[in-house]
Amino acid sequence: MIEKLYEEILNKKDVRQALSNLRKEIKNEREKEKLIKLCKGDYKEFLALLNHEDAKTRKNAALLLGELSYQDFLEPLFQAYCAEEQLFIKSSYLQAMKSLDYRKHMDFFKNKMTELSQMQLDDGNRKHITEEMRALSDLIVEMDGVKMHPFIGFCEASDVILLTNRRHIEAAMESLKEIEELDTGRAKMMNAGIRLNTNRLDLILPVRTYQELLFLVPGMKTCDLDPESAAKTVVSSALLKFLETRHEGTPPFYFRVELKSKMPLDKKSAFVKKMSAQIEQLSERMLINTTSQYEIEIRLIENKEGNCNVMVKLYTIPDDRFAYRKEVIPTSIKPSNAALLVALAKEHMVADACVLDPFCGVGTMLIERQKQIPANTSYGIDNNPAAIVGARSNMEAAGQIIHFINRDYFDFKHEYLFDEIFTNMPFAIGHKTEDEIYDIYVRFFKKSGEHLKKEGVIILYSHNKEFVRRMAPANHYKILEEIEINVREGTYLYVLRYMK
Repeated sequence: MIEKLYEEILNKKDVRQALSNLRKEIKNEREKEKLIKLCKGDYKEFLALLNHEDAKTRKNAALLLGELSYQDFLEPLFQAYCAEEQLFIKSSYLQAMKSLDYRKHMDFFKNKMTELSQMQLDDGNRKHITEEMRALSDLIVEMDGVKMHPFIGFCEASDVILLTNRRHIEAAMESLKEIEELDTGRAKMMNAGIRLNTNRLDLILPVRTYQELLFLVPGMKTCDLDPESAAKTVVSSALLKFLETRHEGTPPFYFRVELKSKMPLDKKSAFVKKMSAQIEQLSERMLINTTSQYEIEIRLIENKEGNCNVMVKLYTIPDDRFAYRKEVIPTSIKPSNAALLVALAKEHMVADACVLDPFCGVGTMLIERQKQIPANTSYGIDNNPAAIVGARSNMEAAGQIIHFINRDYFDFKHEYLFDEIFTNMPFAIGHKTEDEIYDIYVRFFKKSGEHLKKEGVIILYSHNKEFVRRMAPANHYKILEEIEINVREGTYLYVLRYMK
């Protein structure tokens, strides 16, 4: 196929379509290597097409050269960009140059960005000028990076939303109420979490039971589900003042838009792209859109009325709560979820207990338990060597001492009994079937009786409530607690007492 398409281009046969098909083919690295061998270092036929009379042919040629990514293509692409009169093509030259070392043209690109941002846009040029500006912005950010504005607004009065597990908002509220210096008198529980106004972010940030911290900005709490209207709402709000009073330095600030809606993915993507471009233009580039290295996320959540609730997430605020977790595996539990499980089960835990996690993964459950209620001795078992390596790394980062052992739990032996088993049970994922999980539960309840003291406790996180309900009583375990964690995922926290 590559040979045929290459011959068509050399013979000037349906060149535009051949270029388009060639671009698709060389997305496969082997096919790209075939094309490179065919060209034998001579790309003059492709370079000549940058001057082709057909605009779309020029566009495809530029994008193909960008895919091939040879530094010698920089000047021809740059000169073609400068000479191009068709607006809809110009962003393609810029996109092609992104894979090259274009730093010597950075001053030109920055001046061009300034020039375009001052242009009067209309229905005839808005789309293509916006695309060109986005491509220029990508080049500038890629080369210069984004210098994050340091966050200094810890004592600024802020209206915040703590997103939590929807079924256990009160657990996060209890964590807040335990902070003596924090005024929680006006904190309110909502469907998705807790809303409060505070000037003590420094006290809230370490709380382990919330999932995300978002801000409500005056004038930007709701907007229409329309990209242009939404952009106007954002820019006319107090967002820039909000950002400036909470950060060192001056604008621009770099942002991304996140839309949570039931609309199809392609429409959602078009919405976000259009809204982002409008925000840039209306804010006179005091707010700049970027797909990476952003400082803020403008989050829109479609509500029942068909409008959007609007909140802001600041990536300039360090979240060090789970900084220890350097290593993960696909089955790893979210650390905020593990912290929630500890908070829900803590009345059944005792200090200085001997604790065992038979399926420890990278150690998140044991580390979070240790942070809340320090144990005497903790053991983590897993038959995955990579998980144990990760667990030891995470443990060291957390500054804890836990004994991690690479072994199958069902072959594990120990000279003394444990007060508590605290674990995230395996579940059907990847190659593991439901039948295999059933067998693990059968063996787990039988095996765990060998390692628990009389009236010892099992605290387990399960995706298979029926297995627990059926097997626990049959193996001399009394179910003390059954707490639903996530309806959609079908997960539960169980607290079991060994009664034999």
